[in-house]
Amino acid sequence: MTDQDQQDPPPAAGWWLYDGSGHPRLGADEGTWPDPPQWRAFNGGPDLPDPPDDPEETARRLGSPGVARPDRDQLDVINTALRLYRPLLVTGRPGVGKSSLAYQLARDLRLGRVLHWPITSRSNLQSGLYDYDAIGRAQAAAERPAGEQPPDGPESVLGDFIHLGPLGTALLPYRRPRVLLIDELDKSDIDLPNDLLNVFEDGMFSIPELIRVRNRTPAAEVHTADPGHRAVIREGMVHCHAFPVVVITSNGERDFPPPFLRRCIRLDLPDPDEKRLADLVSAHFPRTDENARQLITAFIERRGEQGTLAADQLLNAVFLAASGARPAGNEAEWARLLDTVWRNLYATGV
Repeated sequence: MTDQDQQDPPPAAGWWLYDGSGHPRLGADEGTWPDPPQWRAFNGGPDLPDPPDDPEETARRLGSPGVARPDRDQLDVINTALRLYRPLLVTGRPGVGKSSLAYQLARDLRLGRVLHWPITSRSNLQSGLYDYDAIGRAQAAAERPAGEQPPDGPESVLGDFIHLGPLGTALLPYRRPRVLLIDELDKSDIDLPNDLLNVFEDGMFSIPELIRVRNRTPAAEVHTADPGHRAVIREGMVHCHAFPVVVITSNGERDFPPPFLRRCIRLDLPDPDEKRLADLVSAHFPRTDENARQLITAFIERRGEQGTLAADQLLNAVFLAASGARPAGNEAEWARLLDTVWRNLYATGV
């Protein structure tokens, strides 16, 4: 494999929005976005200002842009989800780059910071949409002097105690889609995939606490999942304009119901091959040397022998070698270090 082979991007298709090169396509850099199918068009508004960016977090996760690129078949699937405004369900073993894809899309398409919703067994639809701090509101009311009310009435501060979650923030009316990462959905309660169906179809949700007071307070400013940012909610309803770019990851530990799968575009990521691993190392270590290439070869051999290893375990080894942890002339000590950072992810008792 030549250096040129590693640098050349896959052939670009004219209908793609995303090609993995680090540069937007088809007007995405001009603030426009292609129209969705009629059945995926939403009319929320008025549009909010463009969301904040987080280049430090993106660089931490991805390294240099345009180095590690999906292949042609993967790009076709990704762009199908983008064009159809459908969630992208990304499956694969741990460490193959499922979550990273969301950050690649956000960076390359200039869509702002990723809204990250890590799923646990306690996650439910409500926690993704919003949280209402009733106790905090009661405490704030108790701390006010007797008889004193906010200038615009007690409901005027209600928004101070409502925080939109990652899903709720993604459904705000932005001019272009937000990127929402729903990470490891297979860890969720059995009901969550089905609970997401209406939100995915309708592109909207209600906040009952605001609906109850909408006659007296038709607009309320609430906190969003973007640190330090707020948004105005009208009539207690959140209704998207551009449906978000939803990336859902799964380690394949459970099956999802057919109605949920029908609404997703599915992408299965295989274990990265030698070229993909070399691209990943180059993204984080631009001055790749012979030691790094040897580690890539050894990593592939170890993965074939003992099973699942994640790509970030390779990065750990490359960093240790670059930091001087590889002692000259003492390969036995270096082998012990590799055993430490290259443990099988599913091995027990070792």
